[in-house]
Amino acid sequence: MSGPLVIVGDSLLDVDVEGTADRLAPDAPVPVVEEQAEHHRPGGAGLAALLAARDGTRVVLITAMGDDPSGRCLEGLLSPGVEIVRLPLRGTTVRKTRVRARGQTLVRIDTGDGRALGRPGQVASASAFARAADALAAASAVLVADYGRGVADLLREPLRGLDVPLVWDPHPRGSLPVPGCALVTPSEAEARGMCEEPYVSPERTARRLVRDLDAEAVAITLGERGAMLARRGGRFGPVPVPHVASGTDACGAGDRFAAAAALALADGTSTEDAVARAVGEATRFVEEGGAAALRLPRPAAESPVPFAPGASAFEAAAAVRAAGGRLIATGGCFDLLHAGHVSLLRRARALGDALVVCVNSDDSIRRLKGPSRPLVSERDRVEVLRALGCVDAVTVFDEDTPSRVIERLCPDVWVKGGDYDERSMPEAEAVRRAGGEVVILPTVPGYSTTGLIAAARAAS
Repeated sequence: MSGPLVIVGDSLLDVDVEGTADRLAPDAPVPVVEEQAEHHRPGGAGLAALLAARDGTRVVLITAMGDDPSGRCLEGLLSPGVEIVRLPLRGTTVRKTRVRARGQTLVRIDTGDGRALGRPGQVASASAFARAADALAAASAVLVADYGRGVADLLREPLRGLDVPLVWDPHPRGSLPVPGCALVTPSEAEARGMCEEPYVSPERTARRLVRDLDAEAVAITLGERGAMLARRGGRFGPVPVPHVASGTDACGAGDRFAAAAALALADGTSTEDAVARAVGEATRFVEEGGAAALRLPRPAAESPVPFAPGASAFEAAAAVRAAGGRLIATGGCFDLLHAGHVSLLRRARALGDALVVCVNSDDSIRRLKGPSRPLVSERDRVEVLRALGCVDAVTVFDEDTPSRVIERLCPDVWVKGGDYDERSMPEAEAVRRAGGEVVILPTVPGYSTTGLIAAARAAS
């Protein structure tokens, strides 16, 4: 992928109130839920963006959010892992609250009436629409997650005629996809509503929708039965699940499916293979507990920092573990800090509750890079990194690899940029011994310290 995955659609705030229900209320035959925890996460297009970003992809989300508590919480949950192009919203951000006990949803309460507001020519929203157009022009693929609240309608014209794969995940309250989509991904119930003829079977409906929507392909998702794929020219067939998922909460599975399919198409995968990959990812998602199993760090404005400002990396790591949090760590020279570094650090921080950066000492860099490096001393490199809002603590190591400091920190996730792979990473074994996992995040094209130094020398 040379450009980001751009997701266009309506975002909302999902809240799960988890508790126990062991008795009925004395004044009505309803269960009494004793709350034990409350979890917040993005919903709608926001969930699709979050899931794609957690795969290590650069994601730009074009959506509408209100300047209200739910909107600010939603933005905090998405940042810094997702780049947001924010369109204006009329009304309040939609919030969907599920009250759950022992894994079962008892009731859902919906609040908020927000709809996307504005037109490209209006002065108040011209800047946002210009940013949206720029994002679409730079995309490797586009996913429309239409939840019927106006974002897709506002961008309908720019979405026509894109020269990159366009995946459209429809909604009963939304508009029909624009002609020429690479893939349309309705559920079986949504497909019934979109097709003008009486419903007979997924095969017939998928083939009819390819013609009616002028789409390259339609994949009707069928839950535990997988999907039915039809392509232009009459080709069709079932895409089975790799195995039956043991999970029972399918909330968010459609977003997982659509995001996985869009990412696969962006990588040049065939439609058949993209849908097969999406079925597999959605199956695993449900098996792991669906959206309800996502545990996101609370936005900084909403939760107290679990360690004192200025704490050492090891004090921060201990405090995060004691609080049941998820510790992320990464490492490198960070000589001449540039936008590629900042993007990597922001996306790494979005994977957990705190980010520790392990920095090569000056002596370590000289051994690895030669006597002319580093250009910036370790003291100054540490000072710059500590000033970044996405970095919680910094530590310096003098060895050639960060293996020893990793064994002390015991991070849940060790992050490196896409110019590495786990097999060639000397510290990977130390990460595994410490009980963590390695995550490779794509680098931002066009940025490297070596390239910047060469350019500066050529210009001097």
